[in-house]
Amino acid sequence: MDEGNWTSISEFVLLGLSEQQDLQPLIVAVLLVTYLVNLAGNSLLLGLVCADPQLRSPMYFLLSQLAVVDMSFASITLPQALVHALTQHRAISFTSCMAQLFLFLTVGNMEGYLLAAMAYDRYVAVCDPLRYSAVVTWSLCLKMVAASWAVVILHSLLATVMAAQLHYCGNHLQHFFCDLPPLLLLSCTRPLANELVALTEGVLVVLSPFAFIMATYTRIGLAVARLRSAQGLRKALSTCSSHLIVVLLFYGTAVWPYFRPDSSDAEGHDQQVTFFYTAVAPALNPLIYSLRNKDVAAALRRVWRRVRAWGM
Repeated sequence: MDEGNWTSISEFVLLGLSEQQDLQPLIVAVLLVTYLVNLAGNSLLLGLVCADPQLRSPMYFLLSQLAVVDMSFASITLPQALVHALTQHRAISFTSCMAQLFLFLTVGNMEGYLLAAMAYDRYVAVCDPLRYSAVVTWSLCLKMVAASWAVVILHSLLATVMAAQLHYCGNHLQHFFCDLPPLLLLSCTRPLANELVALTEGVLVVLSPFAFIMATYTRIGLAVARLRSAQGLRKALSTCSSHLIVVLLFYGTAVWPYFRPDSSDAEGHDQQVTFFYTAVAPALNPLIYSLRNKDVAAALRRVWRRVRAWGM
């Protein structure tokens, strides 16, 4: 297409989860309930880690970081989607769209890196429990988190700058927020540079945590296979099961839309998949990973007793 036919885009129109008007009340209810559950569960976890001295350890520091990321994950997309569904005014400025894309990519990739750090924590707990406190230290966790933030910010900045430089032939996004695959579909020409970056640097940055998690669980599996004690086996499974479920929920739905940017025939399905890992999975994480934890349950009882004592 000639450059003279390119359209100057000042805003995008987000078509939402569905354009059917009769479904809008249901969509609003689902978005609202999911968002409130997310905020309630993750805020409770974060508050417990801050309030209870027995949870001030490197492992629970990583859990608190996951809670912050999960709340941010939903807050970047769901409030806007709610407003659009209620008002039917679905426009978003070009600048706001690019900002949302940057924040979403940053937080989404950070979730994977935090899960990788937690996998290492579980590996040491199962395979080298006697040295756990010496290996998994505050210093190590802080360094892992800081390095992860640096990597994901640089990656997201690159992807956002490249998306902002594309020439778009339309402004109607078949999505409920500004995401990379639907933006690439609006490009006037095939965005080969963006696709090349997604399949090289993107694969390296996004899938490296997943590869590390799989390698870690392979080592854990080999260690568990050598256990002779049924009690030791149950303890190892209890230590790792919640984290593994969270990993499968996240990576089972989060990765594949980003490595098939030309698949326009699956746009509707991509919206449903994206809603699951940006909204549903982060809302479930406190229940799956944290609130089932005996230490967290005990902390909740201690904090509740203190609150009742203050009220008397």
